[in-house]
Amino acid sequence: GDKAFAQFLTDEIQEEKKIQKHKSLPKVSGGWELEVHGTEAKLVRKIAGEKITVTFNINNSIPPSAEDDPQEGQKPDEQEPELTSTPNFVVEVIKDDTKQTLVLDCHYPEDEIGHEGEEESDIFTIREVSFQPTGESDWKDTNYTLNTDSLDWALYDHLMDFLADRGVDNTFADELIELSTALEHQEYIKFLEDLKSFVKCQ
Repeated sequence: GDKAFAQFLTDEIQEEKKIQKHKSLPKVSGGWELEVHGTEAKLVRKIAGEKITVTFNINNSIPPSAEDDPQEGQKPDEQEPELTSTPNFVVEVIKDDTKQTLVLDCHYPEDEIGHEGEEESDIFTIREVSFQPTGESDWKDTNYTLNTDSLDWALYDHLMDFLADRGVDNTFADELIELSTALEHQEYIKFLEDLKSFVKCQ
């Protein structure tokens, strides 16, 4: 059983490497520095008196596919639809002269993906906003967190503009999907390779 499993994994790894779009991770334009720790990635950018960091984790970032059945007139073994990783991401804006960090929790709404036709709509939304003490890794539940569901639209638009002025806009969000998808695929291949070594070791 293990032999067959290992053989299956070998074939699977070859297949995945064949369809791998990026041998190295794609860059995000706008002078963002990338740090990757396992499944967590962090993009950092410094502009006049501010440091902006965007953090996301690729785990559970691939939305479930709507239809598992092959379409009419499509052979079951035809090209599978490309998996896209759309992780939630957290934007932190740190001003040099304050002790507070503005934290914006953003996500890609599931129903928005694929509606490129609508020029006006943003491809990501801000879900929550809060202030956290700068430099502390543990965020406090006692700090007020603003949920955007009940937010005045004008204030929400200003928050989106505030992000866009710092380089977090639709272009960035598109590139983040590209980066995240490449990272997810890379980690998946690495996982298959680790699984193969694990299964083979007697």
